[in-house]
Amino acid sequence: MPEKPVAVVTGGNRGIGKAIALELARIGFHLVINYRGSTVNGVSSSEKAVTAQREIASLGATCRMVQADIGNSSDRKKLIDFVKEKFNRCHLLVNNAGVAPLNRTDILEVSEESYDRVMNINLKGPYFLSQLFANWMIQQKKKKSDQAFRIVNISSISAYTVSSNRGEYCISKAGMSMMTQLFADRLAENGVGVFEVRPGLIATDMTKAAKDKYDKLIAQGLTPIRRWGQPEDVGHAVAALAEGRLDFSPGQVINVDGGFHLHRL
Repeated sequence: MPEKPVAVVTGGNRGIGKAIALELARIGFHLVINYRGSTVNGVSSSEKAVTAQREIASLGATCRMVQADIGNSSDRKKLIDFVKEKFNRCHLLVNNAGVAPLNRTDILEVSEESYDRVMNINLKGPYFLSQLFANWMIQQKKKKSDQAFRIVNISSISAYTVSSNRGEYCISKAGMSMMTQLFADRLAENGVGVFEVRPGLIATDMTKAAKDKYDKLIAQGLTPIRRWGQPEDVGHAVAALAEGRLDFSPGQVINVDGGFHLHRL
């Protein structure tokens, strides 16, 4: 019996990342979940990691959890070393981990500290983590040419939608979109597929603070499909990529936004 494929999902202990991990478990992947040490709404990321691990395991998948900050070089190495030690293979990297600014601040007043924090976690971290895993995937592909290897970046409609009170977040996601194109071009010849999934308004902890505002906008027709997106919607898109349904479309962007991206009159 062939070995199950292995996927690494950063920020996979809650929200969109957890939904992605669960969907990958359903289609036959083992999982490595990365999470940062933090507390959201009084619940620690470690507690959420334990819950996520239990739910993923209930689907028949082996799931390992790693506390690591992808914005930190030594932690990125720690993550890939962990995957090599525990599974000795990785077929899919999902760059999902990301943060919003601690405070929404006008770009005329935003601090360098806020800018550096967001860019470090949302763009620099995934860029160099992809570099690490891409080199390893190339090595694996040479030994097992019949197996598929992919990288999926979770960006945002903020890659092209202006929010001048969280400019650093928009820039980080715009950068991730270009990063996807760069890696897709470079890795195509090596048989490694690179894709972007671009969520819109998804009901998570990150968007909870703006719920009332977007409830009204959605009801007024901001999106053709008049409902919030759910983390599972993103999970389904990643699963489609993981199953190889778009392997002849390197660099493809999948919008998971209820139609927000459509230009309408």
